[in-house]
Amino acid sequence: MIETALQPVAPAERLSHLDALRGFALLGILLMNMEAFTGPMLASGSGLDPALSGIDRIADGLVYFFVQGKFFTLFSLLFGMGFAVMSQRAEAAGGDFAGVYWRRGLVLLAIGLLHGVLVWSGDILATYALLSFLLLAFRPLPARWLGWLGALVYLGGPGLVFALALLSWVVSLAPEGADAWDRAISQGGAQMLALVDDARRVYASGSYGEAVTQRLRELGASLGNITVFGPLVFGMFLLGAAFVRSGAMVEPARHARLFALLRWVAMPLGLLAMTASFALASYFPLDRFDLRTGSAQALGFVASGLMCLGYMAWLLRAFATRAGARLAAWLAPAGRMALTNYLMQSVVCTLVFYGYGLGFFGRMPRAWQVLFALGLFALQMLLSRWWLRRFRFGPAEWLWRSLTYWKAQPMRVAAA
Repeated sequence: MIETALQPVAPAERLSHLDALRGFALLGILLMNMEAFTGPMLASGSGLDPALSGIDRIADGLVYFFVQGKFFTLFSLLFGMGFAVMSQRAEAAGGDFAGVYWRRGLVLLAIGLLHGVLVWSGDILATYALLSFLLLAFRPLPARWLGWLGALVYLGGPGLVFALALLSWVVSLAPEGADAWDRAISQGGAQMLALVDDARRVYASGSYGEAVTQRLRELGASLGNITVFGPLVFGMFLLGAAFVRSGAMVEPARHARLFALLRWVAMPLGLLAMTASFALASYFPLDRFDLRTGSAQALGFVASGLMCLGYMAWLLRAFATRAGARLAAWLAPAGRMALTNYLMQSVVCTLVFYGYGLGFFGRMPRAWQVLFALGLFALQMLLSRWWLRRFRFGPAEWLWRSLTYWKAQPMRVAAA
């Protein structure tokens, strides 16, 4: 059976530039998540905090403009690339890999749910796992179809937000409609604000058991947003698969025109869209949604996708230089251990900031959060290099692969 023939990709067979991209995405994820580690998670996606000033406001603005939303999309793109690589290896082995892939997704779902409940409610792994099962239906499609479908699906997210924004405007044309809309938004916002207030209290001074209960409530609210974030994630899955199936990620030099288009067209358009979004609205309170804020959010989602593709193209260009190759050599080990490092970030940060740990919740200034994230990621790069000199996989990767292939994988490099 193909399930016994398939094996994890050996270190020598890996595409090192994909690992380096994954490492860079991991840094962006940490920079984005820091606000959700040091404060209520459900309030962390509200844009530029109007209460901040000075260097803290500058740091918050830079993270919001250049990082927020741009790196979970990059991670999603890379997830789709990983799916395509697995699929191609299965085709080369001469059989189907549906059983292996279903187990892979179910194991990731279990890891994500445990992470979201026991460690941190901002988990993205469960969403990835749930959406990953849909990829099997698109596996036979050629690269061009995957690319166009990916772009179309991705635009479904901002399209839905903009449609709701238009609906709010149409409804508000009549006074009674405006009152009903405002009441509905306020009621939903009040529930979210109550969750935020509970999180601020529980995570600052509550016990671990109270934190688990709070995380269960927040995880449900987060998974409820899959109608908006699902198209963003799945669209990037399809785009990532298209990049691999077309050969663009295997031999980037042979697709110079494509990557030049991403560098010089997608990236500037993304920056323009983000600037327009920022000009319309830079703060999104949980208890308000109208044409202005909805349009700003929709533009921000479009900008995130374009900037994500631009980041990828510029990084691949940089990795081809001598200095960039050295940077890639440091990023790649962290990328090979992306699951372990992602989980480690949550464990370390919750133990530093939550009340059942060191208790710094709500006490670290925004600018210091950026420095903390950079320092933590530097340590992760060092640890990843040290670990992978001795072992084939990170601990979480070893568990994921062993359960996926239903066989304990050799861990030490010498054993391989």
